[in-house]
Amino acid sequence: MKTRIMMIALLLVPALLQAAAATDDERGWSFSQRFQGTSNSAGVVLKTNSAVGYTFNPHVKAYIGAPFYFVRESASSTSTTMSFVNGIGNAFTGLTVSGSRESIDYSSDLLLTAPTGDSSRGFSTGHVTVDWTNTFSHAFTSVTPYASIGAANTISDTSFFVRPFTSKGIVAHFEGGALFSVAPHVAVGASGYGVRAAGEQEIVSKVVEDPASTSTQSTTSTTQSTVSSVTKALGLTSGNGSDNGVFQKQHKTVGSAAIANDHGFSTWLSVRPGSTTDLQIGYSRSMTYQFNSLFFGMGFRVGH
Repeated sequence: MKTRIMMIALLLVPALLQAAAATDDERGWSFSQRFQGTSNSAGVVLKTNSAVGYTFNPHVKAYIGAPFYFVRESASSTSTTMSFVNGIGNAFTGLTVSGSRESIDYSSDLLLTAPTGDSSRGFSTGHVTVDWTNTFSHAFTSVTPYASIGAANTISDTSFFVRPFTSKGIVAHFEGGALFSVAPHVAVGASGYGVRAAGEQEIVSKVVEDPASTSTQSTTSTTQSTVSSVTKALGLTSGNGSDNGVFQKQHKTVGSAAIANDHGFSTWLSVRPGSTTDLQIGYSRSMTYQFNSLFFGMGFRVGH
C-alpha cells in the first residue's frame, strides 16, 4: 500500500506544481465526444464516451465523464434468443501528465472509475477500478514508434478493442507499435498487445445474459455451474471463437489468472481532418480468444 501511494504521489506532485505555475491563457475547459465499436464472434459492442476536461497547462489535464454502451450478442451465443441491451457504464475521472525531451515524448494517465454501471448487463463488476498507463514515443520523419505499459485492477477498453466483458483483478498490460504517415492527415498503424493477470479474476460478460434476470437458481447450482465453467476455461483450448473466452459461455465467472490473460495484434487506418477531429477503422486479432475483430472510432473535441 505504501509503495502504491508513493508511486501516485510521484505522478501527482509534479503535475500540481506545474499547474500552479500556469497562466490563465493556458488554462481552460474542453468537451469531447467519442463513438467507437468492436464486432467479432462474441457480438457487437458499441460505446460512446462523453467527457469534460480542464487543462491546467500544456502538460497537465484532468477529466471526468461516463460511457454509454450498446451491445448486441452473437447469434451463436448460448442464450436462446438474440438480444440488444444498452446502458451507462462506469463513470470515470482521471489526470494526464505529459512531457517531451529531445529523444522521447512521455505521457502518464491515471484513470479511476466508479461502479455506476449495471453489473447484470456486464457494464460493471460493482467495484472501483484504477488503471495507470505510461506511454513513450518518438517521432521520426514519417514514423512514430511507441510503447506503453500499465497496471490496473481491471482490463480496460482500448481504441481497438471495446471489450465484450468487464473484469476485476490485478493485471499488467502492454502495447508496442508504430504509426506511419502516408499522406497529410492520414496514417496507418500496427501494434501488438498483451494482458497478463495475477491472482483471482472475475469476468462479467456483456454478451451473455444474466440468468438471474430470467430465472431463479439455487446458490448451490449457481456455484457448481461457475466452478464447471472455470474448469473448462482454464484449458483455453484451440479452435473456433466459441471455444475460447469465458465471457462467451456464461454471464459471470470467477477463476485464476488464466481466464483474463490475452495477447494479439492490431492494424488500422487513421484520418485527422482537423486538429480536433479524428476517424479510425481497423482490424484486431486476439490470439487467446481465437477470434478476429473489426473496430472503428470517431471523435471530436472543442475547447482547450
